[in-house]
Amino acid sequence: MSTENKQIKEVIINEEFSDLLRKNKLKITQPRLRVLEIISEKTSALSQPELEKIVGKDIDRVTLYRILGSFEEKGILHKVFDLNGTATYAICSTKCSAHHHHDQHIHFICSVCNSVYCLDEVSVPKINIPKNFSLHSIAINAVGLCDQCNNAE
Repeated sequence: MSTENKQIKEVIINEEFSDLLRKNKLKITQPRLRVLEIISEKTSALSQPELEKIVGKDIDRVTLYRILGSFEEKGILHKVFDLNGTATYAICSTKCSAHHHHDQHIHFICSVCNSVYCLDEVSVPKINIPKNFSLHSIAINAVGLCDQCNNAE
């Protein structure tokens, strides 16, 4: 891809992310745009420590923590715990909104590299809950080997 095409793609992505932040009544800042850019480019969910390594000194730990918290609260990101209990973050579906996530899909966790993948194409079966119960979220994890770890064996 040429440098010009990369710049055009970056402008389009920044406009989409800016619209997303505006829609959620969040101030458009470079750190927020950067976090959205990084997470959207990955095929697996990312933890805060992984994000810290990628952004380096551009975004301090407290700011990153606040960004992740506000994005989760607004329904921009959803949190998934890996096999070690570490929170990882992935982009939510467009159906998600503040305090109401609709990410009803299975998460695949690799037992070797501990990467977490959203399996959006796999739907979660309907769950009948007792009368007067209120369902807020469903978390179903499948554990196995990701394609990279499977090929390495």
